[in-house]
Amino acid sequence: MSELSFTDTNSADDSQGKTWGLEGNLFWYLVLSGFLGVIVLLLMFSALRWTLLQAAPVAVTPMVLALLYIFLLRQGKPPGYDRDLIEGYFSGVRQ
Repeated sequence: MSELSFTDTNSADDSQGKTWGLEGNLFWYLVLSGFLGVIVLLLMFSALRWTLLQAAPVAVTPMVLALLYIFLLRQGKPPGYDRDLIEGYFSGVRQ
């Protein structure tokens, strides 16, 4: 009787998966920025007594920044692209 041979293919290591169309764990940036936006909105609306129209643009800012970061520096880019670009900018080497 012959034994079965098992070969580790590591096929699961090729992809980090997608959530909401975002690669890997990028959706957490979106979730956390939404949570931060709600906290900012509540603080400005309740504690500082700003009107909703005054507080909303400030509260949306974290989500806009997170979306810019995700889609300009992370989504569809190679690993480390964001760090390399920022490091190159601050070290004087611009692309």
